[in-house]
Formats: sequence, structure tokens, C-alpha cells
Amino acid sequence: MATNMRGLTQFIADIRGARVRDLEEKRINKEMANIRKKFKDGNLDGYQKKKYVAKVLYTYILGYKVDVGHMEAVNLISSPKYSEKQIGYLAVTLLMHENSDFLRLVVNSIRKDLDENSEINNCLALHAIANVGGQEMAEALCEDVHRLLISPTSGSMVKKKAALTLLRLYRKHPDVIPAAEWALRIVSIMDDQDLGVVLCVATLVLALAQDHLQPYAVCYQKAVDRLYRLVVEHEYPATYAYYKVPSPWLQVKLLRLLQYYPPSDDHAIRATLHQTVETIMNNSAEQSRNMQHNNAQRAVLFEAIGLAIHLDTNSPLVGTAAVLLARFISSKETNVRYLGLDTLAHLAARADSLEPIKRHQETVILSLRDRDISVRRRALDLLYSMCDTDNSEVIVGELLSYLKVADYSLREEMVLKIAILTEKYANSYRWYVDTILELISAAGDHVGDEVWYRVVQIVTNTEDLQAYAARVVFARLRLPAAHESLVKVGGYILGEYGHIIANEEGYSPIEQLHALHSKSQFCAAPTRALLLSTYIKWVNVFPEIKPQLINIFERYRHVLDSELQQRACEYYALASRPDDDDLLPNICEEIPPFPARESALVGRLKQKNSASEDKRTWVHGGKEANEEREKSKSQTTGGSANAAANGSAAESDVLASLQGLDLSGPASASATIAPNGHVDKTTISSHMAVGANVERWFEKLTYTNEGVLYEDVQLQVGIKSRYQGNLGQLAIYMGNKLSAPFTSFTTKVDVDDPEAVSVSFAKMPPSTIASRTQSQQILHVECKKPFTTPPVLTISFLAGALQTVALRLPVVLSKFVEPVTLGQAEFFERWKLIGGPPREAQSVFTIPLAPTGNLDSDKHRAVVAGHHMAILPNVDPNLNNLVGAGVLHMSTDGKVGCLLRLEPNQEAKLCRITVRSTSEVVATELQKLIQKPISTNASS
Repeated sequence: MATNMRGLTQFIADIRGARVRDLEEKRINKEMANIRKKFKDGNLDGYQKKKYVAKVLYTYILGYKVDVGHMEAVNLISSPKYSEKQIGYLAVTLLMHENSDFLRLVVNSIRKDLDENSEINNCLALHAIANVGGQEMAEALCEDVHRLLISPTSGSMVKKKAALTLLRLYRKHPDVIPAAEWALRIVSIMDDQDLGVVLCVATLVLALAQDHLQPYAVCYQKAVDRLYRLVVEHEYPATYAYYKVPSPWLQVKLLRLLQYYPPSDDHAIRATLHQTVETIMNNSAEQSRNMQHNNAQRAVLFEAIGLAIHLDTNSPLVGTAAVLLARFISSKETNVRYLGLDTLAHLAARADSLEPIKRHQETVILSLRDRDISVRRRALDLLYSMCDTDNSEVIVGELLSYLKVADYSLREEMVLKIAILTEKYANSYRWYVDTILELISAAGDHVGDEVWYRVVQIVTNTEDLQAYAARVVFARLRLPAAHESLVKVGGYILGEYGHIIANEEGYSPIEQLHALHSKSQFCAAPTRALLLSTYIKWVNVFPEIKPQLINIFERYRHVLDSELQQRACEYYALASRPDDDDLLPNICEEIPPFPARESALVGRLKQKNSASEDKRTWVHGGKEANEEREKSKSQTTGGSANAAANGSAAESDVLASLQGLDLSGPASASATIAPNGHVDKTTISSHMAVGANVERWFEKLTYTNEGVLYEDVQLQVGIKSRYQGNLGQLAIYMGNKLSAPFTSFTTKVDVDDPEAVSVSFAKMPPSTIASRTQSQQILHVECKKPFTTPPVLTISFLAGALQTVALRLPVVLSKFVEPVTLGQAEFFERWKLIGGPPREAQSVFTIPLAPTGNLDSDKHRAVVAGHHMAILPNVDPNLNNLVGAGVLHMSTDGKVGCLLRLEPNQEAKLCRITVRSTSEVVATELQKLIQKPISTNASS
């Protein structure tokens, strides 16, 4: 561009040719004066504005302050020429900050460029939004950026830049972005054919999902599917192979994304993910001579190991990972050692058994002396996580030894961790006191108040420890040097429990006073105030040294510190009272035990490690430290519970195709969901028709095994099912009726009560359904306990716009009933045995008659039999009445008997239904399920 502007080229040459700073400033001042004059006179064409603004930018880049060119830059943005528009956008991003008043003038121009069909203009506008990123600009343009991202007409380059622009705006102004509302539409782009787009969108989803787990839960299935296609099926363009590793950056982001969600209960997803992680580990077993290949492979491997640990710490994959990590922590490469220690710390923080890690304890301890401080820090984290009662003395001893030579930046964290480990895994209280006092002596100023507070709490609450603690503290106070924190501990413990050892040789009251008071002159005012409190307690228990103590109070009455002076005056007055006065003994009573509470040390460590942008799913400190965090994670991916039993027949021949079914129900247009989440008003009437049909289709499928569940002009959903005992299988056929394919096709099953019924896919659903074809998905169903709400199947796909359909699956309680044949005597014996309410559900309702005007007995029989109740003939004297019996099978609650009587009255057009069961819930639910289709008009 400079070659086309000779004035700019000459200006740059003059600046570079200046020999001294003064000449450079003189040339710049001359040019700025000329530019001001030109801008003031006006009448400049686009080329001249571009040239002068470019000179201003070059001057700004050199570090000089500029106060001209802002309005001209704003005008250049509106230019139809690319070269002028580019300079205008460059000036806006460089010269204007996010709160600049000039930005309000360019918002409309930026929006206009976003609305154009030109990729170049779109990209320039997105660059400007991302670089400036102000609050007002984000509020005004975030929806336009989102529209560019989801638009099917946007090119790959525009989508990539739009995703990264949204990421920038979200990181800076998260409240402006309606992340939850846009979740489904953004996640759907993860199925894009261009891996570059997928990478950018995955980066965006990675940030959004951390703060909105539930709305973005659908990304779990898409991440697993994309990983499987990359790693196992090798489905990627050759241009995205980095040293023979398929798109390692995308793999790493997807593997990390999966770690934000709890492991899926869907058997198909778990099996696919297991195969993918296993393939990654197998691919990394052999090392190449090419360093770039090794680096890419290891980056993916370490993230895959983290995911394997997150999924199941007892799986064989984690055992394989432990062997690989042991090799990495001894590597000659610093980065590999760092990652190996960090991942082992992750394993130690989650594993049930630390034995595989303890085998490499010596190597980890040696890593504390590594030349790289980052490696030393990771070694400290690992030792902290792998410590338990068996190796606590060794690890704490090594940490104490290393503390004396450790970096100052590590010492505060080391002190906290040593104190926590010493308290948590102490084999004896004496070892605890010895270690903490040694820690205070070694760490000095790096020991926070929380450390000696905790020592005081434990000594106060442990009566057997008090005499030993007083002896050890006294011995340390007699050493030539003692840190102020040790003086505080000594003042408290000797003041409370010094009388216990006062009669022993070498621990007399006067010796305790000399040992403690000799250190006070080197202490700060708060510590000396604490020692005065110790002395007043000694006045109460050691009358033989009372004169010396009163003398100390007398001297402190004249110090300059007001707090010390006031305290000394009060204590002097108390100590001078007569010996028979009860006031002093009452005031100086022994402090009672402290209430049980969480250690302040643990809280301090959590606060220290909480400032991380990456909201990890684990913390250092072993499995116990992570249990509370795991319990608090109530977010789920909305999947179902464990898969039903091992199907005996192959999926291909479990259920036949729906080709023979009558799927010619009335069709209506489906909902078109706009990017803002609203339904197009033009389709509301047709949706009412679809809704009525869906209700009837669902109702019919509750007592039949096959039929249509949903149909509109785009999508057709049919079902075939079979049940045996407490298990069932559903084949769901989803047909594309359009001439274009369904992309980003996603299916998800939500279960209201996973402990009562579980539903899982037999295999990963496809992400694309070709034009005018049908896709089959097999669901495994298991009934564990009585349930009332059927599972909901949510289908979403891209067909121009995002389409979302939520359908109730015809998985109802009666599907798990097995017909039972009973005689008349046996039936009524059981009927009377069950008795009336609450184990009886009865209702009277209106019934429609057949077109002939008679009872529709055939329909009544079909409904009762369809709900798996055996129709018992010759049991009821009235031939119009229906009597049925069945047994409900459940894996958790066992078997429950069910009896039915249906008594229609043709003259009154009424019917009475009575269901008795040993379970009140079962009786009520079966009565509702059977009554509804019978009370429906026969023609429907």
C-alpha cells in the first residue's frame, strides 16, 4: 500500500533517515502541522484522507501522541473502496479506546458492513469490534455478530472471525451476551464441515459452557462424535494434519470441554469415548524422531489422560496412563516433566488408591530440586495430593528440608501445605507439635497467623498434649533465636498450661518468665500485648514471681503505644488487688475448648488457588478434598441412566423397518425458530394442527407397539417397540422429507426421574440425515420403580434455520406389565385381598359410542389388551364389562400385581374404571393410562 502513496513512502524514509531524536521530532512536527492544515481546509478526496491518516497512524505507532485524524478515520470507514475502508478501520482500532465518543459515530457504519454480502467488509467490521470491544459497541452489535456466525450464507472465514469476536465480547462483557438463549444454535455449528470453523466455535463453546453448563450440555455428544471421527475414523482434510496428527488443537479443546461435564450415563457415548481415548493412548505409545510430531501427540495425550481420570479412575485406561506418566516425569524435556507431574497430581486428586503413584515417590521428591521453578511447583502440588498416613512423615520431612532452600515465591504455599498435611495425617499429636514448631522456626516470616492459630486450637482441645506442648515450646524459646510467631505460640501455651510443668526441674516459673520475656524486646506491639496477657495469668498461678510481673506492668504503663499502655494499666490494677480477692481468678480462668470448625489453613489455600479462569473439575489435595466439590456439581448433561440389559439380538434385526406402516397422517409446517429464539408467527396455526395430531399419535402409541409419533412437512418420526419384563427396546425412525439434508442433527433423551426409568441409545446418533432418507436409532429402556412422566426426546437440526422438536416417548408404566390369566374365584379373592383405597383407583367418565350407536367394545378390548392387561372372559356376570389382570415388572421394586374392572353403561354413556394394585402409585397411573384412550372419540 505504501508503494501507491509516494508521500507516505517519503515521510517514512525521512523519519528513518533522521540521525538524532531532535531531527526526527522536527520532521514529525512539520508533517503534523501540514496535516492539521489540510484537514482544517477540507476539500480532500478519499485518496488524500487515506494518505494523511496513514501518516498519523505511523506517527502514533512510533510512540508520539496524535490529536488529529479521528473524524477523517470515521469518514474513511464509509468509503466504498477497500483500501480507504481498511485504513479507516485500522485508525479506529489504534487511535480510539473503548469509551471514545467517536465510536458512537462508527456503529452504524460497522453494522452496515456486517449486513453486506462482502466477506472482506464483514471481516474488517469484525476485526474492529473485537479489537475495540467496548460496552456500547458490544450491546449494539453482538446480535449482528451472532447472526453472521449462524447464517448459512456466511463463508467459513466470516464464521471463524465471528466466533472469535463473540468470544472476545463475552470475555470482556459477559452480561451483554445472552449465552443461554443462543446455546443450541451456536453448538449446532460444531458439526460444520470446515474444521477451522469447528475449532473457533469449540473455543467459544469452551468459554460459554463453563458458566452455562446446562444450556450447553448438548455439546457433549457433539464433542464425542467429532473426536471419534477425527481419531478413529480419520475423517479430516489433509490440510488439518499437523505432522500427521489430525488437528491437535481441536482435539485438545474438545477433550477439555468434556471434562467440564459429569461422565455421561449413556452407554453408547461412554463406549465411543472409551474407544477414542484408548486410540489416542495407543497412538502415543511409539515416539517419533520428529519433535513437532511428539509435541502435538503429547498435547493430545495429556488432555486425553485428564479425561480418562475424569471419567473413571478405576478403568484400565487410567492404569495405562499411570505407566505413561511415570515415564514422562523422568524425561529430559522440561515441558514433558511439567505436564507429567501436573497430570499425576490430577490423578492423585481423584484416584481411590495412591499405590501406583507412590511407586514413583522418590522421582517426585527429586523434582523438588529441578532447575525449573514451574516443575518444582508441580512437584509440590503432586506431593501434597499423594500424601496419606503411610508416607506423611517422609513427605513432610522432605518438604521441611526443602523449605529452607526453596524459592521465596514458593515458601508461603509450602508452609500452608505442610501445616495442612501435618494436621491431617499426624500419627501422633507429639509429632504434630514438633513438626509445626520446626516449620515456624524454618519458615519465619512466611508463616501466616492461621498456622499458629491452628496449633493453639489443637493444643487447647487435646488435654493429653498440653504438658508436652509446654515443654517443647519452652525448650525452643531458650534457644538464641526465636521467630515472633514462635513467641506468640509460647506466650499462649505457657500462659495457659505453664503451671502444669512448673514443678519439674528446669521449668520453674522464673525460668519460664526469663525465657519468654527475653524475646519480647524484639517483637512488635501486638505480640507484646499478647505477652502481657500471659503475665497476668501467671500472676494468678505463680504468686512467687508476682513482684517481677508487677514491675513489668509498671514499666509498660509509660510506653508510647496507647494499646500497650492501656492494657498494662488495667493488668497493673488487677495484679495489685489483695490476694483474697476473687476477681483475678475469675478473669484468668482457663480458656475453654474451641468448637469444631474447618481449618482456616484449608480455607486460605482454597482462596489462594481460586483465581483461575479455567474452572477445573478437581482441586489438589486427594480424593477427600474433591468429594465436597463433586457433590455440589448438580448440573447434568440431561442424559439417561445406565443402559438396559445386554440385548440378546443384534440391532440390525431387533426391529423391522417402518416401511409397512401407514405414515400418511395430516402434515403441517414445522416451527421455524429464529436466531433470537422466537417462533415465526406465520406457522402458529399449522402448529396447532400438528400439536393436536401429536397428542393423538402419542396416545395411540401408549397401547400399540408401532406407529407415527410426529410428522410435519420436513420431519417424520415413527416408532416400533417391544418389551419383556422390566426391559424394553424402541426403534425410532427419523425421516428427512426435504430435498436438502438435515445437518447438525442432534437427539437427546431427558428423563424426569433417572432412578425410576433409564433410557439410553444403543450407539451414537448420526449428525447428518441425507435428503429423503431415513435414520434408525435404537433405545434401551429399563423400568426400575413406578414412574408417571414419560421420557422426552428432543430433536434439533439445521434445515435453513434451526429446528427443534420435543416429543414425549410412548414409554409408560403399562409397557412393563405382563398379562396374567386368572380364574373367577382366584381373581375375586385377590381383588378382595387388595381392598379399596388407597390401593384402588376408580373414576367414572363419559364414553363415546360407535357410529352404530352401540358400545365400541372392540376398542375397549384393544386398549386394555394394548396396555398389557390380560382380558379375563367369564369372570364378570355382565358380558359388557371387562376384567383384566397383569404383573408390573421393575428391577428395583420387584413385581407388583394389578387388577382391572371396566364397567360401561350404554344408556348413560358412562363408564366406570377400577384398578387395584398392591402399589397405590401403580393403581393410579394405570387407571389414568387406560381411561384416556377409551374416553376419546372413536373416530380419532
